[in-house]
Amino acid sequence: MMLRTISLAVVIAFAAAPALAQQASQPATADAARDALAKKEGEGDQSALLKQTLTAVDKQYTLIRRNQLSVTYDFSYSYIGEDRIVTDIGNGSATLFNIENNNSHTVTNTFSADYGVRDNLTANVTLPLISRYADTAARSGMSNSIGDIGIGARWQPFEAKRDQPGLTVTSNVRLPTGRSPFKIIAGSGEATGSGVGAATVGLNVNKIVDPVALFGSVNFTASLPAKNLWQVNGSRILTRVAPGPSVGFGLGFAYALSYGISTTISFQEAISAGTKLRFADGLEAKTHMQTSGILNLGLGYRISPKTTVNFSVGIGLTPDSPNLIVGMNLPLSF
Repeated sequence: MMLRTISLAVVIAFAAAPALAQQASQPATADAARDALAKKEGEGDQSALLKQTLTAVDKQYTLIRRNQLSVTYDFSYSYIGEDRIVTDIGNGSATLFNIENNNSHTVTNTFSADYGVRDNLTANVTLPLISRYADTAARSGMSNSIGDIGIGARWQPFEAKRDQPGLTVTSNVRLPTGRSPFKIIAGSGEATGSGVGAATVGLNVNKIVDPVALFGSVNFTASLPAKNLWQVNGSRILTRVAPGPSVGFGLGFAYALSYGISTTISFQEAISAGTKLRFADGLEAKTHMQTSGILNLGLGYRISPKTTVNFSVGIGLTPDSPNLIVGMNLPLSF
């Protein structure tokens, strides 16, 4: 099109009308330049992209409008490989001592729905579908089942302002709907749930300093005990499990490289107190405190004005952490 315009201008120029040709070509060239440099519809700005990125990375950081419904699909794959020392104590001496190599592969498909009760209050529910394959020296098997359903809410006590940090109070209740690890008989499959109910309260802070968004969180989790068990564990029978409380925190930042690409780096750590175990013969034991730390690297790609797909890779930093976590987040707008 531009070549035809130039040719037309040349013809007019050779026709002894150079002033008219110049007057006609300059506005067309200026309009084309303005169209090329103008922001296309739906591109928005980096602040909007960062808000979407925060929503996808951790939905606890942003809220949705009143009466709006947001559905999100999350895919996650995690791998755990460890050498476990298996031992049992009977009559004051070790009756079983063995080193097992355990490998676990877990694929989780999570569907979550968020509903805006008010502009500053969002309710949510999560439904995970879990496929887990485990391979040990003694056995191997695969299980497909529903995981632990979560019901929660997020509340923003103060109105969000551009130059001030955003504050969000979170709460969540985890229901033990998955296959409990304390009720599985050896060789019958793998656990897909925690086996106990739990409640979590937390506080999240985020601040957008265009083109960077900073975010951090802290939370506390308390679990209910699992009672009336009858699980064979070595030469003993497990009857009660009481997990200790845990404290977690995280921090990170998201950086908008362009209107369509953003990157995130974050760190998460959870410290859990020991779990109390009770056996049928009256013996009580307690496990050691566990610390889990994960470094997350993420990339967000904006495929439409309302949809940003996020990919992430998590690297375990402590022996109590998964070795590898690969995830994808896809928001579905209604």
